[in-house]
Amino acid sequence: MQTITRRDFMASTAVAGLAAAAEPLVAASHRESPERAPGVKVQSSVRPVIISSSNGQIYKNGGAKTCVETAFEMMMTGSDVLDALIAGVNIVELDPLDTSVGYGGLPNADGVVQLDASVMHGPKKRAGAVGALEGVRTPSNVAKAVMEMTDHHLIVGKDAQTFARNMGFTIEADINSPTSRKAWQEWKRRSDPLHYLDPNRREAALREVMMSMVADGFINENHIYGTINCNGVSAKGEICGVTTTSGLAWKIPGRLGDSPILGAGLYVDGEVGAAGSTGRGEANLFSQCSMLIVEEMRRGKSPKDAGLEACRRIQRNTIEKRLLNDRSTPNFNVNFYVVNAKGDHAGVALYANANSTYAVCDEKGARLERIEALLPGVA
Repeated sequence: MQTITRRDFMASTAVAGLAAAAEPLVAASHRESPERAPGVKVQSSVRPVIISSSNGQIYKNGGAKTCVETAFEMMMTGSDVLDALIAGVNIVELDPLDTSVGYGGLPNADGVVQLDASVMHGPKKRAGAVGALEGVRTPSNVAKAVMEMTDHHLIVGKDAQTFARNMGFTIEADINSPTSRKAWQEWKRRSDPLHYLDPNRREAALREVMMSMVADGFINENHIYGTINCNGVSAKGEICGVTTTSGLAWKIPGRLGDSPILGAGLYVDGEVGAAGSTGRGEANLFSQCSMLIVEEMRRGKSPKDAGLEACRRIQRNTIEKRLLNDRSTPNFNVNFYVVNAKGDHAGVALYANANSTYAVCDEKGARLERIEALLPGVA
């Protein structure tokens, strides 16, 4: 278990309380007993669990519960798994201190926050997504509306906002927080002369600007490619997933990453498992890794081994010099959060350091666990 010091987000008594509340529910879900509610079919081999990127165990709802805690408690008390996951990620989307998603997410090159999200419902075999959505703090809810209210899987741009308005969502003129606005202004001051360099120079120049802003405390290094993915398996074996993001910091307006694309930023198969990602979306889009991971689990691989196979595919597909470090390996990172139908789970990445973690909540309570890396060192 890793300790996060950015915010004192967890009191041990809260963890113990959650574990105590969840334990009888989990035990009941596994017990073959007449006490089980009539008509409730439970797969006794399933270990209910919620997993997410690490920000799912950092940011809290009014100082109370985190994303994974909220989602697990809701799921274990009978809520639909996807509803529980969305309620969890809403906490992060609405927290202005997380500059990687929702309200206060780092804006595009024009200073506009454009948000992407996707949802998949394993039992219903349905999905929905939005891309480049402006003016709505919780794009995961709009993605769910696409799933429930349309025959489509993806709506983007100004028409995604129109759809959201028609569905009754509040549209705001600007969803920058003071933090994200200040960070954009500083980026603009530092990088405007560099923005449209020769592509062979631009990547290194912008990376240098980003790292200087990290060093000076304007942005969190993990939020350059910021996202939250959250996946869950209920005691009945129902699997769902959600990914939501503000996308690459300072992106070209209209750019979509992997998060709203089914098979890339998120993939769920109700009989096999779920996978989602954070990190460089372009690398994941090219390799369609979330679907690859689920298919590898279908063939019998564990969540960890399936995730590492996706990392190997990204490494094989990264050949442009501008995307390679001096070791001839990718100069960026991609993380995957993987769970199978039994509740086994893993977090994997191209690279990991001592602080590389993913969030978990199950009958043992909420915690951070180590991410496994394919490659040594850092990007």
